[in-house]
Parts: sequence; C-alpha cells; structure tokens
Amino acid sequence: MELLTGQTEDFIQKNIIHPLLKNNYASACEATTLTIKKLYDAIPQNKRISYGIVHTVKLLGEYLYHQFEKNNIPLFDTALAMYQQTEKAENKTVALCMLSFQGLKEPEKVIPLFETAAADTDWMVREITQMLFRKIIKKHPEPARLFLLRIVKSADPNIRRFVGETLRPVVENKWFYKQPDFSLSVLKYLFKENKAYPRTSVGNNLSDLSRNLPEMVYQIVEELVNSGDKNSYWIAYRACRNLVKKEPDRVMQLLKTDTYKYKDRIHNKEQKND
Repeated sequence: MELLTGQTEDFIQKNIIHPLLKNNYASACEATTLTIKKLYDAIPQNKRISYGIVHTVKLLGEYLYHQFEKNNIPLFDTALAMYQQTEKAENKTVALCMLSFQGLKEPEKVIPLFETAAADTDWMVREITQMLFRKIIKKHPEPARLFLLRIVKSADPNIRRFVGETLRPVVENKWFYKQPDFSLSVLKYLFKENKAYPRTSVGNNLSDLSRNLPEMVYQIVEELVNSGDKNSYWIAYRACRNLVKKEPDRVMQLLKTDTYKYKDRIHNKEQKND
C-alpha cells in the first residue's frame, strides 16, 4: 500500500518542509493537517481499521525526519517549535514522531519532552506518545527506565497511564518477556493505583505478560491479593483475563472468589462432589 506518491512528496516539500525552514510554523502546520487527511483518504476503506490516523502520523513524521537528516537540516529545534506552536493533535504527533527518531541519537535531549506530551489534554496525543516512546526504550533502556521511574510518581494520572502503556510487551517491547524485571521495576509503583485510567493499564500490562510468563504473573497476583489493598486486588483480577481461560479454578482460588467475570465471559468455580 503506497501512500506517499510523488505528488504527495512534492506537496510536503513545498508546503511543510520549506515553510518550516523559514520558521513559518502556522503554514507548515496547516499543510501537515491537510497531508494527514490526504494520506488517510488514500487508505482503502477495508484497511482503515489496521491503518488509520496513527499509521499516517507515523508515516509522515518518519518521512519528514529522514528528509531533514538526508539534507543535514537541524531537526530538534524545528520539530520542538512545531510541537509547541500548534494546538492540533495531528501536528503535535507528527512533530513528536520526528523527535522520537531524534531521540534514538540524542536520548538525553528528547526523553524529557515526553513528560509534557504524556500529560496533554488530547487523547490522541497521549495515545501516540506512548507508542512513539517504545522505540526509545528499546534503543536506550536505562535512560528510559530512569525517566519512567521518576514520572511514575507523578500526580497526573495521564502521566502514570503513559508509564503503564509504554511498558506493555507489544512488538517493540517483546524483549520484556526475557527481562520482565525491566518493566516490573517501574510498574510496581502502580500496584496500589487508585485512579481507574492508569490502574486499567497496569492490569492489562500484567495480563499481556501472562501470555508468556504465567507463573510469574500468578505469583504477582497472589502478592497483590494478599496485600489487602482494594486497588491491588482490582489489578490482580484484571491481570487474570488470559490466565482464567486455561486455569479458571486456580485463578478463582487465588482471587478468593467463586466467579470470575470479564465482559461477557463468566467462569464459575467447579463444585466438588464428596
């Protein structure tokens, strides 16, 4: 599926890159919004579930980054200014995408910027921010971990949710299955999370880990339940979404319940006959 045609590239060069080089951010941002729409409209209808706005943002952000790099144009200040001088989510996320690639080279300059983006009032910005940060974790795990250890204690639930989501063991984070202590060393600070938004993320994270590390997650579930904290119990319950499919009785025994419900699925504990 080729979305970046020669005509689209010409439009980007003339209406985004050239204005950016002249510090005309308003014009560049307006053209960025139009380009995102052009790219999205070019996606076949039957592929828009898999390839939507997120895909087009990443595509345009990566293209712009490589154009700047190819022509030895300083990127950091330009992309940062673009992010700061727009209110539209599409423009902010394209700028963040450019900065995320720069973060592979200069993590110390770029990583702190993600705290502001993680607290953005726009859901789209927050959602794409946590996706973009994952490649920086992979390339620079220790600086990223230290950053996450700091912001996991933030008073802002959106920032705490960013921590939980960016540490989920998805494609770029699959190495967590071999080194689960990396993510758990940060997530443990959210095991008593009292806000639903980040708490759900923690439960989902543990549920993801259980696909490959069931015994480890069983142990965490037991510890969370035995803590006596209601929020920890909620996380433990959520963490068992996948485990309950294979060992429902074991899950319910750990959770000290006779019934496990998740969405439209209900598991009842087996009755033992004397």
